[in-house]
Amino acid sequence: MLLDPEKEKDFDFQGFLQRNNKETRGASIHNFAGKLKKEMGFKKVGAVGYCWGAWAAFQLGGKDKDLIDALSTAHPTFLTKEEINNVAVPVQILAPETDPRFTPELKEHANRVIPTLGVEYDYQYFPGLAHGFACRADEGNEREKRGLERAKNAVSGWFGVMLH
Repeated sequence: MLLDPEKEKDFDFQGFLQRNNKETRGASIHNFAGKLKKEMGFKKVGAVGYCWGAWAAFQLGGKDKDLIDALSTAHPTFLTKEEINNVAVPVQILAPETDPRFTPELKEHANRVIPTLGVEYDYQYFPGLAHGFACRADEGNEREKRGLERAKNAVSGWFGVMLH
């Protein structure tokens, strides 16, 4: 939808953010994740958080949560240093070169802190790509298409190892 300029101008982004922020969605996300193992019997659970889903994946993988066993995120948005500091499961971050939401400062923080937390960490850099590359790439652009495919394969491979 947001790749179409005509539809983008009619999209109520602020309304979307209000309906889907941490305070509004956090409890239901945690509740659902808790049921996957406890009620549904899944032995291992992974969480993928692209863009604004990153905060949820990191929270689910927080210390003393036992909700998920690994997480992956691409071009994270609304992720805080505290959520990074608190992660206790293997982490994969797929980071584009240009990202106003996952700033150089936040990238540096993640790359400095996560390796000290005793969890496996896979940080992959995508040069020449921008925020949103892993879910809304222009498949007519060869660089974006390769980045999208590389991201898809990275997530699949990550969970293939971490959840088995």
